[in-house]
Amino acid sequence: MARRNAAEVIAGLLVLVVAGGFLAYALATSGAASVPGYSLSAAFDRIDGLTTGSDVRMAGVKVGSVTKTAIDPKTYLAVVDFTVQQSIKLPTDSSATVASDSLLGGKYLSLVPGGSDAMLPANGRVSVTQSSVSLEDLLGKFIFSVTDLVSSLQKNAGGKPSAGAGASP
Repeated sequence: MARRNAAEVIAGLLVLVVAGGFLAYALATSGAASVPGYSLSAAFDRIDGLTTGSDVRMAGVKVGSVTKTAIDPKTYLAVVDFTVQQSIKLPTDSSATVASDSLLGGKYLSLVPGGSDAMLPANGRVSVTQSSVSLEDLLGKFIFSVTDLVSSLQKNAGGKPSAGAGASP
């Protein structure tokens, strides 16, 4: 009986050690560490799903990370603070968009460089922004537009006689 209890305790400790290893691996590879570089910010109407640690990408390549998200109490806009690698200088007319990895994937901040000769300074603000698109809102609009189309077609078909009805020879 004592052997069985000792074996159960050893198995339990082994499970805890393995779980701790998975936790350490998840924390190390989560991307929560910010990319060293200079800080910028941008304001958006909505940033659904964009969180601290999210990627900042340019042309699909990670060039930074989101360091903070907050609400501006004066404008009620979502303000996103992020870093960009020192080697990448952004023109003042660059734009930032909240984009999705996939339909079910996470969000990231996509940067598109502008054409201006002047560059954004450290702690500057990207002024051209496009907010997150809500999948639920798009799906709702699609469903309602299809419903309206079907009811419109039913009204038009119900009010007019069909081509062969009531025709005399």
